[in-house]
This record gives sequence, C-alpha cells and structure tokens, in this order.
Amino acid sequence: MPAFNLKINNKTYSVEADADTPLLWVLRDKINLVGTKFGCGIGQCGACTVHVDGNAMRSCLLQVAQAEGMNVTTIEGLSEHGDHPVQQAWKEVDVPQCGYCQAGQIMTASAFLKDNPSPSEEQIRNAMHGNICRCAAYNSIEEAVKVASKKLS
Repeated sequence: MPAFNLKINNKTYSVEADADTPLLWVLRDKINLVGTKFGCGIGQCGACTVHVDGNAMRSCLLQVAQAEGMNVTTIEGLSEHGDHPVQQAWKEVDVPQCGYCQAGQIMTASAFLKDNPSPSEEQIRNAMHGNICRCAAYNSIEEAVKVASKKLS
C-alpha cells in the first residue's frame, strides 16, 4: 500500500492508503480527526467540508493521492481554542440543533467570509446553499454568518 505525506492542520502526517481513498476516510480513520463528518459520500451535503489550500472542498470527493502537497485544514485546525470568528458567531446565535452538519457549515462559512468579509444576505444564502442541515437551521446559520462577518470587518 502506498504512503502519502499530507499536511493537515499545519502538521505533516505519513499515511498508508490506497491512492483513491477519499480524504474524508483518511482524516477520520487514519489520523483520528473525526470532526469532519460523513454525510452522503457524493459531495452533495457538505458535512465533510474542509479547506484545501484555503478553499472549501468536499473531502469525500478528494482522493488522498490528490491531497498530497496541499494544505488541508479541518474543523479541528480552524482555530486552536474554538475562537475563530465564525465559531464564536455559531455559539452566540446558538445555531446547532443536532450539530451533525455544523463542522461542514462552519468550514464553508469561514472560507466564504475569507473571500467576502462583507456579504449581502443573498450572497450568504448562495454561499451556504450547498450545505444541507437535517434540522433545517438555515435561518440561524445565515444569521451566524452575518454576525461572523461583522466580527471580521
């Protein structure tokens, strides 16, 4: 089995896996970073969103061989103490209900706000539209993104 050197949350990991193994399963099963969740396995729900070179990506669609040489950030690496402005906003608005999708939601929102720190409501809705929430907490999610954007500006 081939070995891959991955840079995840500013640490380097050497992992053995089949080249076509989704990064999601390497994160969860080989590195024990379980904040990234499995939702659908086909890139449609957003539960597995991580940052790859600063961009939000679905880790269920990215093969481990493709991730080699890239900088990957998971929810565990977004901030050392859970104090990223988006994480703070999530707490302030009290977004989570079941919480399952929240890591993916936060990773999508933080990548979006990095590129657009003062978005309109429509831009927020469009950016977050690809992340599914089983509890339908969409209004709270949008509110938290607004709160986070104010923290970032």
